[in-house]
Amino acid sequence: MPLVGTKEMFKKAYDGGYAIGAFNVNNMEIVQGITEAAAELKSPIILQASAGARKYAKNAYLVHLVEAALDVCDIPIALHLDHGADFETCKSCVDGGFTSVMIDGSKYPFKENIELTKRVVDYAHEHNVVVEAELGQLAGIEDDVKVKANEAHYTQPDEVEEFVKSTGVDSLAIAIGTSHGAFKFKPEQCTRNADGILVPPELRFDILEEVEKRLPDFPIVLHGASSVIQKYVKIINDNGGALKDAVGIPEDQLRKAAKSAVCKINIDSDLRLAMTAGIRETMAAQPDVFDPRKYIGPGRAYIHELVAHKIKYVLGSDNKADEVMELINANK
Repeated sequence: MPLVGTKEMFKKAYDGGYAIGAFNVNNMEIVQGITEAAAELKSPIILQASAGARKYAKNAYLVHLVEAALDVCDIPIALHLDHGADFETCKSCVDGGFTSVMIDGSKYPFKENIELTKRVVDYAHEHNVVVEAELGQLAGIEDDVKVKANEAHYTQPDEVEEFVKSTGVDSLAIAIGTSHGAFKFKPEQCTRNADGILVPPELRFDILEEVEKRLPDFPIVLHGASSVIQKYVKIINDNGGALKDAVGIPEDQLRKAAKSAVCKINIDSDLRLAMTAGIRETMAAQPDVFDPRKYIGPGRAYIHELVAHKIKYVLGSDNKADEVMELINANK
């Protein structure tokens, strides 16, 4: 099965009240854990590469790893550039086999963001590649994306119509309170439950609802949407880690978002935590192990477990692969 774009995925997700998981990939084991879980649950997925991933693994390796997954997993898979910083980066990915790219002009003034996004859209659409853009800016750190809390700002709903109309973009990432990294909120921004666990502030669903009204039938994207699952945080900390007060987005809020106009939910930090948990747990229990397969393998198993959980209980995309492929084939 060849790589696909995201238009049909998002159409079905929007109409069906679910979201497509966009999982960041960096190496073979992460690709395997994600795609094998998705194949078992018959879920369409997006595999995405950040600037950091492309520097680490090289573009050609990432593309061929994903193509290898297509040989063994009979599900729709899109390959997406996450946080493209400029036109040249997006063009490189369009030319290099990606089926979807994100141009992140959120750091620029509104008009400059429009100009940059439209330039990418024009080039990508000429090559049958879809484009995601961003309005508003998330706090946090993800590879080369570093935004201080005082520089972050919510999406302004009164800007979205002009932005989408002027750029022709295919989907829009908005800022409603999600954040990059494993430390999405400072303790003082949160409350603590009876068990002493930090509870973050609720997402700004009022902004999401207003955007949905202004952009009917248009796919919305949530970045920085890892939940920082405490099971993996605990395993890491119990085995020499130091992730004090790591907190993410509650999964019930993400499920609520997935039932609305949100068609794509990005997950990166949770994958990193799952992989690290498996490696630390194994190396602590078996300090004589030096075969990478014996400690990376358990990390891959935790990624498989995590992705299966997200697909079934957060995204709601299990058993949706066939309906997506039917629409793709009908549109050929």
